[in-house]
Amino acid sequence: MKRITRRKFARIGAAAVATPLIIPSRLLGAGAPSNLITVGFIGTGDHGTSWNLRRYLELKDMARVLVVCDVDSQRMRHAKDIVDEQYLNKDCAMTKDFREVIARKDIDAVMISTPDHWHTLISVMAARAGKDVQCEKPTLTIGEGKVLIQTIRQHERVFQTSTEDRSVPVYHRMAELVRNGRIGKLQRIEVILPKQPNVPGDPTPQPVPPDFDYDLWLGPAPFAPYTKDRIFFNFRWIWDYSGGIICDWGAHLFDTAQWGNNTERSGPVEIEGTGTFWNGGLYNTVKDYDVTYRYANGVVMTCKPGNPSIKFIGTDGWVGNTGWRGDLQASSDAIKNSSIGPEEIHLYTNPQGEHHDFLLCMKSRKDPYFPVDIGHRVSTVCHLGNLAIKLGRKLKWDPVKEEFPGDAEANAMCQIRPMRAPWKLT
Repeated sequence: MKRITRRKFARIGAAAVATPLIIPSRLLGAGAPSNLITVGFIGTGDHGTSWNLRRYLELKDMARVLVVCDVDSQRMRHAKDIVDEQYLNKDCAMTKDFREVIARKDIDAVMISTPDHWHTLISVMAARAGKDVQCEKPTLTIGEGKVLIQTIRQHERVFQTSTEDRSVPVYHRMAELVRNGRIGKLQRIEVILPKQPNVPGDPTPQPVPPDFDYDLWLGPAPFAPYTKDRIFFNFRWIWDYSGGIICDWGAHLFDTAQWGNNTERSGPVEIEGTGTFWNGGLYNTVKDYDVTYRYANGVVMTCKPGNPSIKFIGTDGWVGNTGWRGDLQASSDAIKNSSIGPEEIHLYTNPQGEHHDFLLCMKSRKDPYFPVDIGHRVSTVCHLGNLAIKLGRKLKWDPVKEEFPGDAEANAMCQIRPMRAPWKLT
């Protein structure tokens, strides 16, 4: 090194003071790395990448994705490529084991896009590790939902049940119209969920693909031989991993129903339903269904298969839509075009969606628009419908105590299911 005299050092120092320090704009302002919420992605399938990851990458001034995780190497590498392309580098980390994501000290939040049987367990582990959580719906059982609420509240984490419905104008609008009495006294809610596929799934055991960690995919679920019809999208039709179409789509439209009925933190008091099940194949959830729910306020809600739709019927008219995100319909233009006054009920929403809402609430430490307890109540409505069909009889439900009074058989079906070692929830 060349020696620098004190006189020369003084000249260098004066020049440094006189010359402004130029800092790249990306290092300043709201989008500066130090101000961005760091996110780990757990589950990078179709919905995990095309919906959740895409939206987080759009919110580049609020969040930064640091790691992607999936038991399928091909999907994981695809997600990494998407992230790296967005950030113009190769920095995105990869792992097949979600535990490595939640163990990272530089991760603020996780986005969970896994099959249903993993939702609660990963969420609880992440919350205990100090992470805020956005997780796809629903829970696997009512008992799991109770543990999830307790954990999130105990550790003071922000939790967003991940659906877009409360940010979709048509569903927000109809719930506000109902809550503000535009259709008179609410009497009936008609919910229509999609029909399910007719193919029962092939149970024939197959070799596990070399890049797929099938044991970790199963996780807490009972061991079962690998078949391609068991994993990815089709897990929804198998009881060990999900609750069929009633849980998959019911978690969307039942939320709007509960929102409009002002029972989003409660639930029905009586449930009865009939249905059929797949047989002769791999799938075993409810196939066809006709469920009726009754609430303490006298409202009756029905649920049948068809074109996904919802309709609120009151003493003075009705409001609803036909088809997913279909245009608002009403019994009169007066109802449809009615203005909600400043002193009336305005339901909290975020037009920019659940991801943006979650990130804002991480900073404010307030509940997002679909918090853990409301998400649990919607999942409960789904589970209650399935249980009524499985038991084949009318069920009485206490939404305060969250139990079936005097019905040991039904209550046992609400509990946390036994988990395959080494996994445990409590």
